[in-house]
Amino acid sequence: MNSDRRSLLTAGLFASVIGSAKLSAQTPVPSAGGDLPPGLPQPVETIDLWPGDAPGMPATPPVEQTTERSTDALVTDRAVLGITKPRMAVFRPDRPNGAAVLLIPGGGYRHVVVDKEGYEMARWLSARGFTAFVLFYRLPYDGWAAGPDVCLADAQRSMRLIRHRHRDFAIDPERVAVMGFSAGGHLCADLGTRFATKTYSEIDNADRLTAKPFAAAPIYPVVSMTPGVAHAGSRERLLGAAPPAALEAAHSPDRNVPADAPPFFILHAEDDDVVPVENSLLLRAALKAKGVRVETHLFEHGGHGFGLRKAVGKPVAAWPDLWREWARSVGFA
Repeated sequence: MNSDRRSLLTAGLFASVIGSAKLSAQTPVPSAGGDLPPGLPQPVETIDLWPGDAPGMPATPPVEQTTERSTDALVTDRAVLGITKPRMAVFRPDRPNGAAVLLIPGGGYRHVVVDKEGYEMARWLSARGFTAFVLFYRLPYDGWAAGPDVCLADAQRSMRLIRHRHRDFAIDPERVAVMGFSAGGHLCADLGTRFATKTYSEIDNADRLTAKPFAAAPIYPVVSMTPGVAHAGSRERLLGAAPPAALEAAHSPDRNVPADAPPFFILHAEDDDVVPVENSLLLRAALKAKGVRVETHLFEHGGHGFGLRKAVGKPVAAWPDLWREWARSVGFA
């Protein structure tokens, strides 16, 4: 680390102390009514991605709705749809290690599953020194002007805002990674391959910063939009019922890997009966073909959507620690 970056981090640590009191929730975190489980840290800060309305608002905007799918009073499993105020929920560590992770939950591009593939992983990360940002992204079937690029626009904007506000969170602006699950894994891989694609017009100084993540970790990801390999629901909600071949190609990360893509960590269970493991294998092969660093872990059992809670008691439960060791190996943490 050179002296300029050391000074930047020192300034960030100081700013996090004096500036944390000024940061508060903008758009509230979702609520489905009822009490939240005791003892689980909840986000008290959110960051709206866009000043005012998000770009390309539909003529008839969707209405945000949160559904609690859990029947266990000690575990929440909220699904959020109709998002018009895309935002990030922030989880701060007690002792920041200078690295940040943008978390992108899945939900088949139908909704955003904020607990199982967002908040739970954010708690795990923040307990280990990482600052975690859980992304509430707009959904492509809601009629936004950007069409299937609307989710990528939110992901790009998130990366730029985290870097722009690095002093508020005591993080190194160069060490911002992304991790996504299922359809969120598709968006994670899309960001890791199409970070330089222009999806919206510049609106402020944050947009002058790169959206390229330091590293990308798609977990049991949707990747291909080719019928027979694609997750049918994600494909239809992202691209429509009968997309042309060019649109399928444009939104299949395995077909858009640049030579300067960041390192990738890919994880999948071979018995996944929702998103075929071929999705991860296609992405790995494409990254290898371009000489991009990639580590791949395949587990015999695990199914789909295991996150943290459904991995307990199985070999796949080791995956977060595998990611952390890999993150150290690429200089992220």
